[in-house]
Amino acid sequence: MPAPSSATAVAGRGVWIALPTYNERENLEPLLAAVLNQLPEARVLVIDDGSPDGTGDLADRLARADRRIEVMHRVSKEGLGEAYRAGLSWILAQPDCHAIVQMDCDFSHAPDEVRSLLRLVDAGADLVIGSRYVSGGSTPGWSRRRRFVSRGGSRFARVVLGLRIRDLTGGFKAWRRDFLAELGTDGSYANGYGFQIEMTWRAHQLGASIMEVPITFRERIAGSSKMSGGIVGEAALMVLRLRFRPGPSIHARRTPSAP
Repeated sequence: MPAPSSATAVAGRGVWIALPTYNERENLEPLLAAVLNQLPEARVLVIDDGSPDGTGDLADRLARADRRIEVMHRVSKEGLGEAYRAGLSWILAQPDCHAIVQMDCDFSHAPDEVRSLLRLVDAGADLVIGSRYVSGGSTPGWSRRRRFVSRGGSRFARVVLGLRIRDLTGGFKAWRRDFLAELGTDGSYANGYGFQIEMTWRAHQLGASIMEVPITFRERIAGSSKMSGGIVGEAALMVLRLRFRPGPSIHARRTPSAP
């Protein structure tokens, strides 16, 4: 497959956005409009986990009106990891794909910051993470408790796994398509927000070029957060499992992850 051109970051040519949704009816239409305004040549896959509020039905109506939008319907809510595994596998099968962006549907990941991630993919990175915790990143409006839990989770994972990456729990990511195809999603098992840590760890193990770019992570515009104590506990346990299980069978062939 040809290497992505500079149009990846400029107009979104060859870019697919993976957008998991569950009860995001209020956010979906404005979010899609904002993303496609930034990247008019991009495509979006909405991965809806049977939202009872009608998010999936709205996604279908929007897709009928705009050929850049596709919809994957899943029967029920099975976790973020399962949604991403299904959606990313579908996107990787698309012949026009050069880069894949993961982002939330609640505007906590700003559509006008997507290009900053894609520019680094264009420059050769395998994985780019929109980071709250590098210089220039921020979390305005967060309570002290939420900052403590989020920063603490990333710090715990970073220390246990021996990584330099500052924001391991963040879900705003851009992948170079060919690298993600080689990495695959079948080797992952986390089913909550730990999926984000696990995929970054697996990419590091495979020798990916990983970069972080600062982002402003804002409170969701509408709807309620999916975060819970159970999700945090699952992620912590998963980090320990990653640390002590054998590494991937594929030998690393790339330079080590960037700090």
